[in-house]
Amino acid sequence: MRIFATLRIALRALRRNKMRTILTMLGMIIGVGAVIASVSITSGAKQQVENQIASLGENMLLIFPGSYSSSGARLGWGNNHTLTLDDALAIQTQLQGVTAVSPENNTRVQIIAGNQNWNTRVQGESPEYLQIRQWPLAEGEMFDDQQVRTAAKVCVVGQTDVKELFPDGDALGKLINISGVPCQIIGVLQPKGLSPEGQDQDDLVIVPYTTELKRINREDWLDIILVQAVSQAAMPIVQQEITSLLIQRHHLKPGGEQDFIVRSQEDIAEAATSTARVMGFLLAGVAAVSLVVGGIGIMNIMLVSVTERTREIGIRMAVGARGGDILVQFLIEAVTLSLIGGGIGIASGMGISSFVSSLTHWPTFTPVMWIVIASLSSAIVGIISGFYPAWKASNLDPIDALRYE
Repeated sequence: MRIFATLRIALRALRRNKMRTILTMLGMIIGVGAVIASVSITSGAKQQVENQIASLGENMLLIFPGSYSSSGARLGWGNNHTLTLDDALAIQTQLQGVTAVSPENNTRVQIIAGNQNWNTRVQGESPEYLQIRQWPLAEGEMFDDQQVRTAAKVCVVGQTDVKELFPDGDALGKLINISGVPCQIIGVLQPKGLSPEGQDQDDLVIVPYTTELKRINREDWLDIILVQAVSQAAMPIVQQEITSLLIQRHHLKPGGEQDFIVRSQEDIAEAATSTARVMGFLLAGVAAVSLVVGGIGIMNIMLVSVTERTREIGIRMAVGARGGDILVQFLIEAVTLSLIGGGIGIASGMGISSFVSSLTHWPTFTPVMWIVIASLSSAIVGIISGFYPAWKASNLDPIDALRYE
């Protein structure tokens, strides 16, 4: 019963000075609110980037051609023509951890449909491309292996091209002219939205890679090879196996300069989310400083409260209260200030993040773990900041306290 009586006394003391109590809690409200708002905004940004990475495909590895030098100038990755159809075939047939491969050759051209035209990206791919990219069709079908072998004049188009070339939305079965090659639309892709780099993924036309190489681009090299691993856990192993196989096929020295580069989805995700993670740490650091400032404010007010209530403490001790009771009373007051301020701060932070989301159309997400962390932090700050004032109050001499004016 003693603890409940002490709790009632502590709460009564807080109610007696409402304005001071509110101003004391303000530091915790701002600190916790800043933590929750910053975490919500950065978590939402990270989640959006991860969703965009996931939209690229499932368990996907990308193989790019290497760099080359011209007149002493190194032109960077992707400028050399070192990847071939034979490389893609070798990866598909010789590596057990690979479930699908799509050789890709692409170009940007002006396509024409009736009296409409549009500049878009044309990609030569295999029928497994949609499986690798996890990209379903809105209508129609994907071309098959037979159409790849015959370099058929067929294509699958994205939603942006449908909108620009066929205002009525009826694209299936129509013909489009790609660099003088008439291709029939046999499928329409579902919308994908923007890529992590901000490119419109729906602005493309997909043709069989043989059609791209023999009829449209008339090249004998690949721009990218897309590979799907059997599982996410197998991706590092498959990545290493691809590297070893291409080193052998390209007659390169192990450990020497490579004329290709293999990137996994995890590499892309790590690079894309690193900025959001750094911003999250910075914002959380600023918010942590706010929490410390709030704790100092509580300690300051509690010390003032001990001084103001010295005579009250002496009376309580004179009628039988022990030092431990006084210690608990002031600790309860400090923790109550912190917890109430923390609760209001959590609600305020979530409200601020929702407001920012509505203004900027940027998704926000508040992990439950951070709500728990914010609550525990409030309690810990309350205990730490209230302990010294409470200890000081509990060690007052009752006779000196009764004489205090």
